[in-house]
Amino acid sequence: MTTKFSMTRDVNGYNGFGLQLSTSNYSVTLTASTDTTVTVPSDASVYLAVCGYTSGDDVWVAVNATAAVPAGSTFASTTSVLNRSGIQVNAKDVLHFITAQTSVSVSVAFYAIQ
Repeated sequence: MTTKFSMTRDVNGYNGFGLQLSTSNYSVTLTASTDTTVTVPSDASVYLAVCGYTSGDDVWVAVNATAAVPAGSTFASTTSVLNRSGIQVNAKDVLHFITAQTSVSVSVAFYAIQ
């Protein structure tokens, strides 16, 4: 069973950012220009995917679409976002990750929210 999303509380009882360590953790080392995927678990219907990246590296993330590194010096529509730390996703969605760099470490922890 995936860990339920539950923020820790501070000394005054307010929500803080601390989270329990998830039981659904994934990691990978990305290589340049290779779309790499992970599938969201399916023991809940909605999740928060908490992503971590090697400091200083650029990782583009897309949900249910091939991730793409931007090309060109003008804005263009894209399905990918840069270094997104938290993403609401549904069971069985597929997260796609890509980088233009080499040896970029990525982690994803899934928390059930519904």
